[in-house]
Amino acid sequence: MSKYATAALLGAALLLAGCGANPEEAEGALSSQPAASGAVAAQGKDQALYDRLPDKVKSAGKLVSVNNGSFPPYEIAGADGRSMTGAAADLSEALGQVLGVKIEHVTVDGLPSQLTGIASGRYDVAIGPVGDFQDRQKSNDFVDWVKEFVVFAVPKGNPHKINSVADTCGLKISVMAGGSAEAVIKGQSETCAKEGKPKITVQSYKDQPTSVLAVSSGRADGFFSSQAPLTYFVAQAGGKLELAGKGQSNGFDDLYQGAVVAKDSPLRDVLKDGIQKLMDNGTYAKIMDKWGTSDNKLDKAGVNLAAS
Repeated sequence: MSKYATAALLGAALLLAGCGANPEEAEGALSSQPAASGAVAAQGKDQALYDRLPDKVKSAGKLVSVNNGSFPPYEIAGADGRSMTGAAADLSEALGQVLGVKIEHVTVDGLPSQLTGIASGRYDVAIGPVGDFQDRQKSNDFVDWVKEFVVFAVPKGNPHKINSVADTCGLKISVMAGGSAEAVIKGQSETCAKEGKPKITVQSYKDQPTSVLAVSSGRADGFFSSQAPLTYFVAQAGGKLELAGKGQSNGFDDLYQGAVVAKDSPLRDVLKDGIQKLMDNGTYAKIMDKWGTSDNKLDKAGVNLAAS
């Protein structure tokens, strides 16, 4: 696995100790971080992309990106609610340089607050990555820069033999509230009942650290979520957890994640072209490799890639 940035340890520690997106019960979900693998190379301003930004962005000299603070290794927010480390932070820094504006980070409590804030114009964007799904495209546009997979974090040895979502009947499964994994696991619970099997006890939490802590503490049998952050949490668990259900669809088609803007926002195509420039010059690949997300890279940035 690629080395993560040492700065992420500090960000995670502050996050778990004081950030509103992660309650005190989440303490201990993360431990030590390996050393950093290098900073992101400085980018030159692309005047043509800058010229395409909305006037209010150019006047402000910044974009405000919202996050929920708990999606490592992409987003690891500081206790101040504005500092950020992780792959998305590195991408934001490089993207801001290309666009010629600063990208500021604001942490809120949960995905629904993110999407509502973007739709209302309170925030310009969520760099994310946030899951791209058709129902979310009704009010938002997605600039996809990640391909993701959904798996389980389970106790070491996989005592309940979870090899796919079909193996979860009668178990206690934690998920992030309001996310796509929650909808899938609730749907699977109904399938279990139709097949005459016990329903799933779905435990919905507002953030990743609390969800994974439910597994490590024995309150849940597994945590169902995106593979990249689960890989991160498993690596920090001191051998107590492992991944399960890898290589399965687990109720999802191709799963894309990306930056989110309001529907039909003029920012959409500017962001897409800015991210594509970082893909073309190799910066994106270096960032993804640095944070251990090589398997999640896309060749091209896309808009609303969720299957029709």
